[in-house]
Amino acid sequence: MGVKHGRDYEGILTDLTQALSRIPDRYVFFEMDSEEWSRLGEAEQLEVDEALAEDLFYALGEESVIPVGSGVVIHDKDQHRIHILIGEEELTFVPLI
Repeated sequence: MGVKHGRDYEGILTDLTQALSRIPDRYVFFEMDSEEWSRLGEAEQLEVDEALAEDLFYALGEESVIPVGSGVVIHDKDQHRIHILIGEEELTFVPLI
């Protein structure tokens, strides 16, 4: 189902893909190791990041907190945002409206 949103879906996915790229070990979500990740070309890494963004968008409709590598992705229903954190530090957020 995904999260409720008022913005264009494609715009949200683009922003979420960029935000997730700030998590250095995000590839762990797909059970990859750093060697496998480094063997991918830039275009392939972008494809994985886009798939991750899409998977998370839908998963956040069911689970409001999802670990991604050393980071965590949180759906804040009250503020209509998706927050991306590493530890206690917020890296960025993606507005849904």
